[in-house]
Amino acid sequence: MANHKSAEKRDRQSKVRRLRNRMNKSRIHTAIRHVEDAMAAGAGDAAQEALKKAMPIIQKIASKGTIHRNTAARKISRLTKRVNGMVATA
Repeated sequence: MANHKSAEKRDRQSKVRRLRNRMNKSRIHTAIRHVEDAMAAGAGDAAQEALKKAMPIIQKIASKGTIHRNTAARKISRLTKRVNGMVATA
């Protein structure tokens, strides 16, 4: 346990940030899962709509610093490529 006042504040802040980051990462995983579920069902339009909803979520969380911006770009790029490939073959 922290002994100094500043260390106690740091401890409180890190707990809040850890919970916020966890919540945000969960939002990303949920958004991606919605896209993948739509793709598994073979619904191209639903997959594109889910992707449109997932992209701003991923970008916003990257702008807050929970994940790196390149990680967000990579996730969006790979999802987009998969959805577009599925729609093109259908």
